[in-house]
Amino acid sequence: MRMSLHTDYALRMLIFLAAREDAVHTVTDVAAAYGLSRNHLAKIAQTLRDHGVVETARGRGGGLKLAKRPADINIGDLVQATEEDFALAECMQSHGGACCQIAGACGLRGMLSEALDAYLAVLRKYTLADVLHNRPMLRALLGGVSAAA
Repeated sequence: MRMSLHTDYALRMLIFLAAREDAVHTVTDVAAAYGLSRNHLAKIAQTLRDHGVVETARGRGGGLKLAKRPADINIGDLVQATEEDFALAECMQSHGGACCQIAGACGLRGMLSEALDAYLAVLRKYTLADVLHNRPMLRALLGGVSAAA
């Protein structure tokens, strides 16, 4: 199982905003901190806004900020909301396409479904607040703030 870049970058954007909650930040700020595409992050900001975890404002003084407290943003729920495809194998695809010839008799689909459920269950045990246990270092690594702050 590998997360899409969309989900990876969504988590990074949330970490940036949570680590630096003291201000409103732009997509450009996040892009510069991580060395990522501003255009790609703009799409991710829209996704996060649509899921109610980020507030966005346009114009002078606009930008991004968390819409919820970090303790109220569940990592597992976010991953499930931002991932487009959880089909670990062809037999798990819910839409069209060819299917494996042995799917009806094979037990692999059930095992993979169980593994996926376990993966999401572990992620659901954590919130964005759990990621921030070392906020001063995160702030320093994201630029502009010393680790002692």
